[in-house]
Amino acid sequence: MNRGLSVLTTFKHLIGGREPTEAEVNDAQMLGWTIEWLQAFFLVSDDIMDASTTRRGQACWYKKESPPYQGWAGKPVEMVAINDAFLIESAIYKLLKLHFKKKSYYVDLLEMMHEVTYQTELGQMLDLITAPEHDVDLTKFSLDRYKCIVKYKTAFYSFYLPVAMGMMMAGLSLDDDKEKFDNALTILLEMGEFFQIQDDYLDCFGDPKVIGKIGTDIQDNKCGWLIVQALDRATPEQRKTLEDNYAQKDEAKVAKVKAVYKELDLAKVYHDYQDESHGRLQTLIKEKAGELPVAIFTDFAKKIYYRKK
Repeated sequence: MNRGLSVLTTFKHLIGGREPTEAEVNDAQMLGWTIEWLQAFFLVSDDIMDASTTRRGQACWYKKESPPYQGWAGKPVEMVAINDAFLIESAIYKLLKLHFKKKSYYVDLLEMMHEVTYQTELGQMLDLITAPEHDVDLTKFSLDRYKCIVKYKTAFYSFYLPVAMGMMMAGLSLDDDKEKFDNALTILLEMGEFFQIQDDYLDCFGDPKVIGKIGTDIQDNKCGWLIVQALDRATPEQRKTLEDNYAQKDEAKVAKVKAVYKELDLAKVYHDYQDESHGRLQTLIKEKAGELPVAIFTDFAKKIYYRKK
């Protein structure tokens, strides 16, 4: 729950040496839950679109049997999960109205949540149209396209949103303190880009028992970091193997793709990139943090860099 917890962490850093009041902690936790619900709304929907089977060590919601609603017990959730996702999203705005309507930053919260949701949905759309599951065309894959996808699909809601909410709670305004929000965004987009690259790496090379899901990026024709790196480095023979076997629901073909990844030593490429990204992030923090406490960003970075799940 790094996203939700980071609202309170950000707020604590911004109020200096004093401890937050019980009411302030409660507000920060409420805002944190709106982000976690936004994440849940996205994941329930994304698992359906990707035909995924597991999430966080359990069957995906649409794959489960329904809870014992009247007349529904024991039936599979299936496409009812789409409406469940909408209900989760609606709960965000019910919670904001219930607890924050009288706050001076209520409108900023609403606008931020709507904008970040829109940005994430644009990223998901770009992801889907770049690599539709039944139309495999690896010529569409490029590092620039990949970075655009992850910027919108992941970085805004997972990294910028919780910090921005903590900043609003601490009295900063989207209008009056625009430069501070912009500088925070620059730092957090770098962090968010790496986080998605890391997620792509773990999807292929991570232990499903540790990360809580079975990776399906290869089967799902994802424009992921590993395939982009492989296409950039592959010999003609290796590229042919990738073209013949990528995006296939056949474990033997998935294994052939992973074999090319190992031949190209993409694990080392990833670990080198992780070190480079961490260095760039430290430079960005020094250049852009300004009056914002650097711990806002360094604490967030500690949670994600060099993680195993």
